[in-house]
Amino acid sequence: MEKIPLTQAGYEALNAELKHLKSVERPAIIAAISEARAHGDLSENAEYHSAKEKQSFIEGRVKELEGAISLADVIDVAKLSGTIKFGANVELVDEDTDEEKTFMIVGEYEADIENGRLNIKSPLARALIGKDVGDSVEVRTPGGTKAYEVLKISYA
Repeated sequence: MEKIPLTQAGYEALNAELKHLKSVERPAIIAAISEARAHGDLSENAEYHSAKEKQSFIEGRVKELEGAISLADVIDVAKLSGTIKFGANVELVDEDTDEEKTFMIVGEYEADIENGRLNIKSPLARALIGKDVGDSVEVRTPGGTKAYEVLKISYA
């Protein structure tokens, strides 16, 4: 299987979520199922079915996290420099609107566009890889083609 690139912070976040699911959520849902069973007839017991559904979600997420952690390739971005690559903090300016944006290029498990964490597999991240300060990139988006200029690259 293919390694999953993660920053150290992303790796720690996945481990923390896994630990929380195993030590807090899993025991809580087991108790909820036990309590719902005590109410009698399971075929019409909404609490029981809801708890079982939540248990299924938790177990699925635990397996997903364990898989991701086992395939993790933790990259120390502090040791990187130069052109844009995984872990880069990139400051861009939209060439049409002059709006400035800052993104950190991360793996898919860490991606959160609302917080400026851009999935390395996204069209914008793929267009930015290998670019340097002053370079322009054009990206096809669902809203049309966008042009950006790279203002700053840092690794922290």
